[in-house]
Amino acid sequence: MDPFTELKGVVAPLDRVNVDTDQIIPAFHLKSIASSGFEDALFSRWRYNEDGSPRPDFVLNQPDYSPAKVLVAGHNFGCGSSREHAPWALRDYGIKCIIAPSFADIFFNNCFKNGLLPLRLSEDQVRQVMDKALSKPGVNLTVDLVGQRLWDEDEEISITFEVDPARRHNLINGLDDIGLTLQHEDKIAAYEAGRGL
Repeated sequence: MDPFTELKGVVAPLDRVNVDTDQIIPAFHLKSIASSGFEDALFSRWRYNEDGSPRPDFVLNQPDYSPAKVLVAGHNFGCGSSREHAPWALRDYGIKCIIAPSFADIFFNNCFKNGLLPLRLSEDQVRQVMDKALSKPGVNLTVDLVGQRLWDEDEEISITFEVDPARRHNLINGLDDIGLTLQHEDKIAAYEAGRGL
């Protein structure tokens, strides 16, 4: 997993609540257990017409927003089924941070395990970021996980935030569950040797 220290990129506004995992990546894309290659599946029902052509009105198909690295959305983002493919699709597309007032618990946890930062902010703070992204398409946001602050290009937005220290440590150091386990590789090897394994 790549370390997440500071991210700077375009913020895309998805001004919707209750965006569920089947909207993030519809079930018909879940044919692979590989953890990559899902960038085209992200929001596919919203991004594409039935003939596969892009819908120009969808935010990620608009040139100013298409290179987005940050997504800002409404309450209860990632609700629905517990598919890990949802953070995979966001990550594969290039989105590394999702800002919302609230997240579904399983999606929230899956993000941290896959190198994404789900950032809970107050409704007013989310609205501030959303309004800026809507009024100034292509605006860049910097998310500094080390300093726990985010800001826009002209610092009209400057927000401090807190992330659980253990999760913050893991993201900054690029540690998923396997990486955490491998930090104890010498102890595991010693235990196995002692057991004759």
